[in-house]
Amino acid sequence: MAKPIRIDFVSDVVCPWCAVGLASLNAALARLGDEVAVEIHYQPFELNPDLPEAGETIAEHLGRKYGMTPEQLKQNGQALVQRAASVGFTIDLDKRDRIYNTFDAHRLLHWAGTLGEKPQAALKLALLRAYHSEGRDVSDRDVLKNVAAEAGLDAAAAAQVLVSGQYASEVRADERFFLEQGIRSVPAVILDRQYLISGGQPPDVFEDALRQLAAQD
Repeated sequence: MAKPIRIDFVSDVVCPWCAVGLASLNAALARLGDEVAVEIHYQPFELNPDLPEAGETIAEHLGRKYGMTPEQLKQNGQALVQRAASVGFTIDLDKRDRIYNTFDAHRLLHWAGTLGEKPQAALKLALLRAYHSEGRDVSDRDVLKNVAAEAGLDAAAAAQVLVSGQYASEVRADERFFLEQGIRSVPAVILDRQYLISGGQPPDVFEDALRQLAAQD
């Protein structure tokens, strides 16, 4: 049996295009079925590492960071919602009105990765839904503990990770590694540590790339 293709999915929980990209990747994998074997590692990237835990409104944040007007925000938001829906993911802009610090979420994801690929994948999807579909505060440790439980993980163990500060150094090291590799925007999907697919691409892009890579092997 061919060696699985390693996929490093570098992203942030509050990045909407990361949610779109993951939904697209999962759609591609569903199409491929048993044709291509993969192993996915969800890697940390903070869009706003200096953001306070309480965060700020998305309108304030994007207006300050990119100089976007309310009209531009509305247009971009509508396009984003439609694109997400096309790959089966719900973004609710009425609920998702603040952006939060995500370092604790990344620590929790690292912990889930120590449990295996499936627990980490379940938590990743649950966090994206909690924020983008439900507008929950993914910097709040009680919220994170509850989301972990909803993803099928042990809530008490998740709470212990959060209060202990565990995996902070590992997350920082992973963040530095991908920055040193030149990753400056997400999602960044790296196949076998060699091939980069940037942005929330449609499923066809992932499907074609994975099929071609599998054929090379």
